[in-house]
Amino acid sequence: MKTVTISLNSIDKVKSFVNTLTKFDDDFDLVSGRYVIDAKSIMGIFSLDLSKPIDLNIHASDNMDEILKALEPYII
Repeated sequence: MKTVTISLNSIDKVKSFVNTLTKFDDDFDLVSGRYVIDAKSIMGIFSLDLSKPIDLNIHASDNMDEILKALEPYII
């Protein structure tokens, strides 16, 4: 598992983020305070405080470099 900090400060960014994640079969969790939600869930993402950076836990084993490259626009 790897954790990166991301920023999703607009509706368009959230949509493109979820579309990017759905290309991968791996599991992704967003952690904001005590809340942990599925990062592929648009409704779940909008339940978080998007004005602050969010931690993304990536549960992948073999294609981590490919995933990180795809997530570059969101990582801060």
